[in-house]
Amino acid sequence: MSTAQHYLKQHFGYDQFRFPQAEIIARIMDGQHALVIMPTGSGKSLCFQIPALMLAKIQPAAIANGTQRRPLTLVLSPLIALMKDQVDSLQAAGVAATFINSSLSKREREARYKAVARGDYCLLYVTPERFRKAEFLDVIAQRNIGLLAVDEAHCISEWGHDFRPDYTRVAEFRAIIGNPVTMALTATATPEVQLDIVAQLGLTRDEMRMFHEGIDRPNLELRVADIWDADEKQESMMAVFERWLTPDTTGSGIVYFTLIRTLLEFSERLQAEGIEHVCYHGDLERHDRRAIQDDFMNGRSRLVLATNAFGMGVDKENIRFVVHADIPGSMESYYQEIGRAGRDGLPAECVLLYDQRDLNTRMEFIRWTNPDAEFCERTYHHLAHSTEQIRAFGLDWLRERLCDRQRHDRRVETVLGLLQRYGVIEDEIDLSKLEVLGPLPAPLLDQDARAAKLLRDQKKLYALVQYVQSADRRQFIRDYFGVA
Repeated sequence: MSTAQHYLKQHFGYDQFRFPQAEIIARIMDGQHALVIMPTGSGKSLCFQIPALMLAKIQPAAIANGTQRRPLTLVLSPLIALMKDQVDSLQAAGVAATFINSSLSKREREARYKAVARGDYCLLYVTPERFRKAEFLDVIAQRNIGLLAVDEAHCISEWGHDFRPDYTRVAEFRAIIGNPVTMALTATATPEVQLDIVAQLGLTRDEMRMFHEGIDRPNLELRVADIWDADEKQESMMAVFERWLTPDTTGSGIVYFTLIRTLLEFSERLQAEGIEHVCYHGDLERHDRRAIQDDFMNGRSRLVLATNAFGMGVDKENIRFVVHADIPGSMESYYQEIGRAGRDGLPAECVLLYDQRDLNTRMEFIRWTNPDAEFCERTYHHLAHSTEQIRAFGLDWLRERLCDRQRHDRRVETVLGLLQRYGVIEDEIDLSKLEVLGPLPAPLLDQDARAAKLLRDQKKLYALVQYVQSADRRQFIRDYFGVA
């Protein structure tokens, strides 16, 4: 049994690797870079978790005499909830892993910094924004970074479907930590995004071998149902529930919505029909979201109605169906979300309820998430020059001055999120404690770039319409993601 297989069995309980996990691990341990594209639930994380264990056991003389810490694997991850889930699982498996993010108190964070500096951990999860913190840079300088793993690597690319600015600094981060062996991992990346990921890492395609396992999930039944109104949408949902949520079955399911108000409307409809369910969306408090997710993961709730705030890090084997009550915003997000079904390899159903009128809602949503440069500038001006009023009166006061009292307009939240990601305001948006920490970033003033981003998102939505109309939807997905 190889060392890698030993750790696979000892910590994760598997006898054999799935293809091509063993080959990826061997490349990393040979000191070479890898871009890993695997379907959701196919074991991407093992490709850096096993090397982390192997690297931590390497004991050169410098480590033995105490002049150097054992190698650390640093994982860049986009969501703090995703980090906690992975770290909890790793710790339960006997792996010395931890995370450092804004969910920790100052005391907890300082204690973990000290433990990292001592060499207590072989795996550390952080968001890329952590590199803004001087205390983190001081600690990480005391460790030998043996491997940098960039999870959800599509976030690196300006073409990716979950772009965030600090991911575009990964080449800078690599230089700070000594340009270690680097692995980028994602479930979804078009050919353009693949090339951009490699470039943003400061590497060449020759240096970074791509491992593409393909994207087919043959156990998933892909269906599209044409819907004309809310009543038909409800009927279609009920038909899915009747197939999978019976007393003699044990599976569960997710219904995705674009807007919270639509989710709540259908929650009321299902309550009237006696359908037990929970609701998950971004307006809930963090502890409420955690409780709802835990209930779903542990089988206490079999059905969740959710916005796309729910799902990343949800590794539940027996999800029997994923219903999209509204058209998603892109093929990438659609594929990620249906990928949560059928991870046990058994049949599962993925149903997209297509109402042409929902395209208007999605187009409006795209407009909200792509405010133009002029709106970004006006928002920043208010933050910088009306700070006291915003602290006192909050988001509604700010939105009234920027959105002509259109209460569903979410452009302000988008700009606040962008400013947060660029480090202009604090990581956790609490307007009662608002402080403007820097100037408006140049990319938000570039109207051509803002317009190009809007156009890209509109083209992504059009691809979804083409998917709906396609005679061979599996082939359409393969073509879209550039898989033969």
